[in-house]
Amino acid sequence: MAPASFHHEKVCVMDASGRLGSTLVERLLERGYIVHAAVQGHVDDLKLNGVATEREKKLKIFHADPFDYQSITDALKGCSGLFYAFEPPQDHPAYDEYMVEVEVRAAHNVVEACARTETIDKVVFTSSATAVLWRDNNSQSLASDLDERHWSDVNFCRKFKLWHALSKTVAEKTAWALAMDRDINMVSINGGLLMEPHLSITHPYLKGAAEMYECGTFVTVDLQFLVDAHICVFEDVSSYGRYLCFNHAITNHEDAIHLACLLTPYSPSPPPSYEEANMIIQQRLSNKKLNKVMVDFESELLLED
Repeated sequence: MAPASFHHEKVCVMDASGRLGSTLVERLLERGYIVHAAVQGHVDDLKLNGVATEREKKLKIFHADPFDYQSITDALKGCSGLFYAFEPPQDHPAYDEYMVEVEVRAAHNVVEACARTETIDKVVFTSSATAVLWRDNNSQSLASDLDERHWSDVNFCRKFKLWHALSKTVAEKTAWALAMDRDINMVSINGGLLMEPHLSITHPYLKGAAEMYECGTFVTVDLQFLVDAHICVFEDVSSYGRYLCFNHAITNHEDAIHLACLLTPYSPSPPPSYEEANMIIQQRLSNKKLNKVMVDFESELLLED
């Protein structure tokens, strides 16, 4: 069961039509929350699997366009928390230079709407590990670890056309600047590559995958772990700042080949050299901060089961 203080609490999930958003809605309903599910497109875009009728009574669906300020405030009305994850507009699904402006504008509108919604106590902002890990490796020791205190270098991202990383970095920085200015209690989840059934090599996160692998910064996250992390940092009153979120690091040839087979199932992989097959890459991203707050939350989940 959810802690007593969270029963009947009203929260908003935006955009609830993505895989993360729709699963968050289900888990929050399971934990006793009243949920405002905000979707950009048609209401039919929200795919909920097996939400019981009893729980459905606690679910209200809104059409909320992140570029229509009034629709955001309508969805937030009466809510004490927001889980916000950007979903690219249906008419512009690809990440390119233009997407940076789109994602930044959406983040600004949503955080501003939270500032003007008196009932909002906490915002969980979904960002990405790509907003942490990209920089010129010549400018620092390769031995140093990266954690949530680090930011991707926007000039480096622009130079190498890492549009996903650039969008996530600039949008998250915009959200943090506004949250601090407006005194909003915000935390961010910087997730690794979300492992999905239909993941393909065209996923914008994967631009520069070989370099991430070689640098020990290629990390992935399972959907359930990502969802639990969001709820955990929302419910933990002492959570603060950014949290790098992943539960697997690609650090050896076997893992890399396994992932390559998932992404390009019909392309045969060349046999590795002896050196490649036995090489272990030093993991350079640290998720210790999140793991610390997840310990109690995961033990609570075990008790629920």
